[in-house]
Amino acid sequence: MSHTHPATPLATWLKLLGTAFFWGGTWIAGRVAVREVTPLAAASWRFFVAALVLGLLVVAREGLPRWSRREWLLLAALGASGIFLYNICFLYGLQRIEAGRGALVVALTPAAVAAADWLCFGAPMSRLRATGILLAMLGCLVVVTHGDPLRLFAGEVGRGEWLIMGCVVLWAAYTFIGRRAAQTLSPLAMTFGASLTGWVMLTIAAAVDGSLLALDGAGWQGISSIVFLGLFGTVIGFTWYSEAVERLGATRASAFINLVPLFAVLLGALLLDERVGPAAIIGGVIAVAGVTLTNRATPQARRVAARAAHTPEKTA
Repeated sequence: MSHTHPATPLATWLKLLGTAFFWGGTWIAGRVAVREVTPLAAASWRFFVAALVLGLLVVAREGLPRWSRREWLLLAALGASGIFLYNICFLYGLQRIEAGRGALVVALTPAAVAAADWLCFGAPMSRLRATGILLAMLGCLVVVTHGDPLRLFAGEVGRGEWLIMGCVVLWAAYTFIGRRAAQTLSPLAMTFGASLTGWVMLTIAAAVDGSLLALDGAGWQGISSIVFLGLFGTVIGFTWYSEAVERLGATRASAFINLVPLFAVLLGALLLDERVGPAAIIGGVIAVAGVTLTNRATPQARRVAARAAHTPEKTA
């Protein structure tokens, strides 16, 4: 029996494109911000802005949150992985490597999530999907090692590269924890709770570090970069992406994430005069191709799993 689905509104596609642009811009804003304030202070103020605005949206749309103890624990885990630790790796990494090259490394994330889903949770794995994951990993290796993979074994990969690769691992953890939290929480409430708990952790760390209120060296560029990270990179970006996932499904929506490193490289060249080398560009193309292949293989893997379980296939 066939079902006719209504055409996707143009606004949804435009919001996904805008989300990719904003998320590409976070790499530029993050690099600018850590030039003027410490990474911990920049992250704390970013998520102060995000948690404040998201909290107002949650109250307006869903009323005052009444989370259970289990939900608070899940939100704390989301805040620790996807906000607190992720932003430490993200911003300290951006102190050491170019924004465009960092974004090309993080292009590996969807493939890493797919691999972890298979290894840890028994998700179906087709040959096409496995090929895509291996391609994405190869592309990441080329970017990280400046085109010479032997540097990895010689210990010549810098701390910045390792920190950005840590972002990949932490976002995978955030994704799987979020899968549990989404059973009882809306995407908006989950993003607010993660931002709130992560902001508390970042603020405590920045206060202990003594940098929370040390904003004397922050000019208009640093302050506007922090506001951009909180408002456009977190509130608008996450909200628009969540809406698109609900309307298009995770697979079709996540394909737009492949545009994030492209926007980051272009904005880095335009605004920061960054010059990404040929090896990084080639590696980025390989990584994005691998991620695209992984995403295209997902519906096929679902059909295989559905047939194996003798149950009707569910669409995203």
